[in-house]
Amino acid sequence: MIRYNIPIGISEFEKIRKNDYYYVDKTELIRALVKTEPAEITLFTRPRRFGKTLVMSMLASFFDIRRDSKALFEGLKISEDQKLCELWMNQWPVIFLSFKDAGGESFKDAYGLLQSIISQLYVEHAYLEKCAEIDESYKEIFTRLKRRQGNKTDVQISLRILMRMMQIYYGKQVILLIDEYDVPMAKAGARAYYNEMLDVIGTMMSQALKDNTSLKFSVITGCLRISKESIFTGTNNFVADTIADERFSKFFGFTDEEVRILLENTGNLEYFNRIKKWYDGYCFGKTEIYCPWDVLCYLNKLAFESGSEPENFWKNTSHNDIIRTFLSCEGMDVTDSFEKLLAGDTIEVNITENLTYENLTDSEENLWSVLYLNGYLTKDIKNPVSGKTKAFLKIPNAEIMDIFRKSVVRWFDEKIAVRDRSKLFEALWNADTGRLSDLISELLFETISYHDYAESFYHAFLAGLFVNAGYIVESNYESGLGRPDLVIKDKKKRQAAIMEMKIADSAESMQKAEERALNQIEEMCYADSIYSQGYQKVIKYGVAFYRKSCLAGRCEE
Repeated sequence: MIRYNIPIGISEFEKIRKNDYYYVDKTELIRALVKTEPAEITLFTRPRRFGKTLVMSMLASFFDIRRDSKALFEGLKISEDQKLCELWMNQWPVIFLSFKDAGGESFKDAYGLLQSIISQLYVEHAYLEKCAEIDESYKEIFTRLKRRQGNKTDVQISLRILMRMMQIYYGKQVILLIDEYDVPMAKAGARAYYNEMLDVIGTMMSQALKDNTSLKFSVITGCLRISKESIFTGTNNFVADTIADERFSKFFGFTDEEVRILLENTGNLEYFNRIKKWYDGYCFGKTEIYCPWDVLCYLNKLAFESGSEPENFWKNTSHNDIIRTFLSCEGMDVTDSFEKLLAGDTIEVNITENLTYENLTDSEENLWSVLYLNGYLTKDIKNPVSGKTKAFLKIPNAEIMDIFRKSVVRWFDEKIAVRDRSKLFEALWNADTGRLSDLISELLFETISYHDYAESFYHAFLAGLFVNAGYIVESNYESGLGRPDLVIKDKKKRQAAIMEMKIADSAESMQKAEERALNQIEEMCYADSIYSQGYQKVIKYGVAFYRKSCLAGRCEE
């Protein structure tokens, strides 16, 4: 077996290179950035877990004047361009910071974390305090911020002050790298201190980026391009590169070729089709992209357990709540669209790439855009549309399909849990088949099919109606001579209900399907073992489904 080191959770370029972890070479991004005069500000927006932080760490290693990075880049593509390396490698002062941890339950908590980030940055550059050419007024602000004693204005001008001090010290303009710039705004929008955080972050970014003679250029990453707040308004030579753009599309995530080479090098080429089904499918610009986090996690799993099946590596994240948020928004009926997506089809929707974190749920257009920009949906290359405001979207792969399906199930379970089901239970125990049919049909109309109306969908749906209500619910429980689809037991009243389900081919054939279900209950003697357990009353239901209609009948005693 080929030995290889997979860098799970490691986003520090220098650590990966020094410790011989597998690295998918993205250094050509450097050439793409600087081969012509670089844009003063380049914003890359990509979903989480697509390698943004590793790319930024790589840029910091390459440009930072305080480092000697020649050995780190040896053998990588950028090292082949000797002239570029002479001009740019370790030739520029660099500020590299991340806002990924600048969030909290309150503005006070978040602001405190932001102060800590700035303090750590200033400690890193403490050598500037000893520079005789730097004005004492700058040093006073520097000392306050380093000690976390600065006021709000100090924090707001902190990057601009540091850049000016570095320019004086090195005699060169500064490259500013900001990772996850929008995390503070995302956390603030979710916890109702948005305007307070906007005042701090917006001013800080504005001070650092606008009309700043100390700035060589800036590269910024995030999930969304924040609009309206004017963080980038008025900046010179600003470029926003989103997942809809082609120029830098191959530098975030893995391309098809990169995955093939990775699998060949690690002796796992036999798993290519599985990986493609589960983790491919994203379309950045016109480039087919795999989620790198998932590919590496699966390879790491294979290293310890050969033959392992792919799994959902996004499942334990609160970010998946956006799907349930979408489903729960009042005034939006997205049921039909979700059913199309869950059936593997595409939907045509309006999308916008300019959003604000305080208004994400204000419109259906915003919510589709959030799902798209966060990697839960992707453009269908086979159905291109002109312009950026219209798009055919689809679920990209099996992993995200799994997230959608589980989110739909949880959403409906939560919806049912708070609903008054007393009329449903009353109809069940009173053997009122007409009322039972109507109530189940009403609930079917409100839910979302995620198996194209397969038996498994109806099975899960029907079982979900009776859970957490004080009943014993047995699904496919071994009883009598066979397996009834569903048994509901009321132990206190010593009564039970059997439900056998059939799917009809049409509305007209529902009656016959219901009769087949009833005949099966009798022929398979499903009720016998239930009576033997001491239940005095067993109601036997045959239930037929056709799309979102239900017809229930019962066996006469």
